[in-house]
Amino acid sequence: WKTAPFMALLCLAGLQMVPRDIYEAARIDGIHPVRVFYKVTLPLIRPALMVAVIFRMLDALRIFDLVYVLTPNSKATKTMSVISRENLFEFNHFAYGSAQSTLLFAILAIFVSLYIWLGKVDLSGEGR
Repeated sequence: WKTAPFMALLCLAGLQMVPRDIYEAARIDGIHPVRVFYKVTLPLIRPALMVAVIFRMLDALRIFDLVYVLTPNSKATKTMSVISRENLFEFNHFAYGSAQSTLLFAILAIFVSLYIWLGKVDLSGEGR
């Protein structure tokens, strides 16, 4: 919930990048607005949506502060970040904590790479 305004701004920026001429051409051609959304708007804002989903996924997997502050000693709400911190600083298991942090990074890198590769989004701005 705390990143919702940022996601809304990313989506708004994507929507503002869509040229208005396309909508006018679709209206003149008599295309239904729902079809315009799915066939024109959504593909054009897809890069912005991909970035928003990637940021949201990163936030969800590496959340630490809210869980640690709101439920400090609850075993039911431990995330990988909380467990890594406990192993590093409370239990003095530096190898376990470092390995868990590295594993979290690897999982995030794999998810983001797969998401970008499967989504086939050109983030460079050049055409395919």
